[in-house]
Amino acid sequence: MVKKPYIYVDDMDTPAGMITIACHPEGVCNIEFGDLETTYPKIQTWAKKNMIYNEIKKDSDYTREAACQLAEYFAGERKSFDLPLYLKGTPFQIKVWQALQDIGYGETKTYKDIAEAIGNPKAVRAVGGANNKNPISIVIPCHRVIGSSGCLIGYGGGLDKKQILLEHEQRYLNN
Repeated sequence: MVKKPYIYVDDMDTPAGMITIACHPEGVCNIEFGDLETTYPKIQTWAKKNMIYNEIKKDSDYTREAACQLAEYFAGERKSFDLPLYLKGTPFQIKVWQALQDIGYGETKTYKDIAEAIGNPKAVRAVGGANNKNPISIVIPCHRVIGSSGCLIGYGGGLDKKQILLEHEQRYLNN
């Protein structure tokens, strides 16, 4: 029997609190808010739901590049990420997540803007659902999506985290 590769995990402290980074051998597959002990069950559930039956193993060697780029982001030194991503989702979700990556650092777009960008202007609610299922927080910047009124709405990590990330980007926007 061939042993499946691991999903490698490690956590790090950030100005938005602890985050856990999960990497499949093909790329970053999940970033959750919280320390490893808190997020381990979420990552396990996410992996099983997406039919990734790999064992989960703590290993900072595999998560090092993502952690380094995230540290640069939080230091105001990085405005975009250059990481391989291992996306698991429906074709619609992946299309939305790819569109989210086109939102520039320090910018915001509405759910309607994203629906229009993917060529499906009536799919505003579905875009919100795909945003909610984004497994790679921060790197896929769903925090940059706001309500049509300009209000902060919906963020899996909590609106306080969304506010922290948006304020962080505004602080370093012109550096």
